[in-house]
Amino acid sequence: MKDLIIIGVHAKRIFIPSVKFIASSGKCSISGESYLEDTISFYDPLIKWVEMYCEKVKKPIALSIKLSYFDTSSSKSILNLLYVLKMYKENGGQYIIKWYHKAYDDDMAEDIEDCRRDTGIEINRIPL
Repeated sequence: MKDLIIIGVHAKRIFIPSVKFIASSGKCSISGESYLEDTISFYDPLIKWVEMYCEKVKKPIALSIKLSYFDTSSSKSILNLLYVLKMYKENGGQYIIKWYHKAYDDDMAEDIEDCRRDTGIEINRIPL
């Protein structure tokens, strides 16, 4: 299985997050800002990568999220990614999610809590 690497881009009104999903270690990170014209086209390969990892590699996944901003459509795609991890755990897989945010960013802290509540999965919220 190949790694999935995307270099983040900030251009005009589009913000593409950086992505590093490393197959050999199960370490996955999404960082930057996520404000895209076509969120589904961006996040769908990430979700499929995690699904394939869960099916073929079957090792623990460590997901690190460091998004300073994400829009509503990105939020829906992130939730879909988290649901894949929830199903993975229900089928015997292991994961850990660390979601970093600025300590003073109450809106982001609330968004993270909403994701935790909506998915019912454990998310370690880490203020910086």
